[in-house]
Amino acid sequence: MRSLVSLTLLAVLAATQAFAEPLKKIPHDFAKWEKAVAAFEKADAEQAPPKGAVLFVGSSTIVRWKSLAQDFPETLVLNRGFGGNQIADSTHYAERMIFPYEPSMIVLRAGGNDIHAGRSAEEVFGDFKDFVAKVRSKFASIPIAYLALSPAISRITEREEGDKLNALIAAFVKSQSNLIFIDTSKVSLGADGQPQPELFVADKLHFSEAGYKRLVEVVRPYMPKNKTK
Repeated sequence: MRSLVSLTLLAVLAATQAFAEPLKKIPHDFAKWEKAVAAFEKADAEQAPPKGAVLFVGSSTIVRWKSLAQDFPETLVLNRGFGGNQIADSTHYAERMIFPYEPSMIVLRAGGNDIHAGRSAEEVFGDFKDFVAKVRSKFASIPIAYLALSPAISRITEREEGDKLNALIAAFVKSQSNLIFIDTSKVSLGADGQPQPELFVADKLHFSEAGYKRLVEVVRPYMPKNKTK
């Protein structure tokens, strides 16, 4: 009986010690995007894209935006999104996938994968500010627009954290020059305030053609007419 009590006490002490120790932060794996970034560089070497375009960067919403040039016919645009990435990835690869293009404007849509990976809205907001600082280190005054997160059916449990991130970025943008918050938070919602199935493809995460049409309508007023005829 005495040995059983001793073992129980040891187990409690071990558990207490484990909880007392700070959790080890898992290092971010930037290397997994190396192939995607290298593919951009290879394509650029074969045919250099024009300078001064509106550069769209971020995760799968950008990657899957195949109609980007057709949606904004009066705007010179360039798509350099790579699916699954987090904001920190665009910051990390800025020297290779942002700076060389000398964009006239940057449009970022990311943050959802960050939250899905377990990061808090406050942490992701910190990454957004780091992204802005990185861009500003090279381009002091070009506009940087953030496309707000919109709820997806498959990630509906993350909606509150996404809304919190949107609010943090929207408030920050008001205090800065040449930062733009494009409120695309409702493009996936119906009259009932819930994400609508017809606005998504089968995975209930990525936009369908109808979803992109809604997105375009919100983004279009912010696009400069910089395309020469």
